Amino acid sequence: MRQRDITKGVIERFTIIALLSLAVAAAVLYLGDWAVWRAKFRHGEGMSTVQVTRTVVAPLKGNKEEYYADGTADVRCSRSLFPQDGSDACWWLRRHREVVER
Repeated sequence: MRQRDITKGVIERFTIIALLSLAVAAAVLYLGDWAVWRAKFRHGEGMSTVQVTRTVVAPLKGNKEEYYADGTADVRCSRSLFPQDGSDACWWLRRHREVVER
């Protein structure tokens, strides 16, 4: 075997192990976040609301758009790292208070 083939095999193996480790870490993080959120939810602390500004975008002729301010609304959110129960995470909504609906 040549040195180049050995090096290529080592790099491929390292890349595969790194990607699998990253996928496992992401899955463990998500499951842990879900378990903590579920425990909070059972005690009535898993959900909250954030006030956001809504804007509706209407398509016009010629690939143009018109924006309509729809006011503010309280949006239900999950107190977790990841979105849970069909709601965005509260930390995300607090940093993105303007919601654009197309």
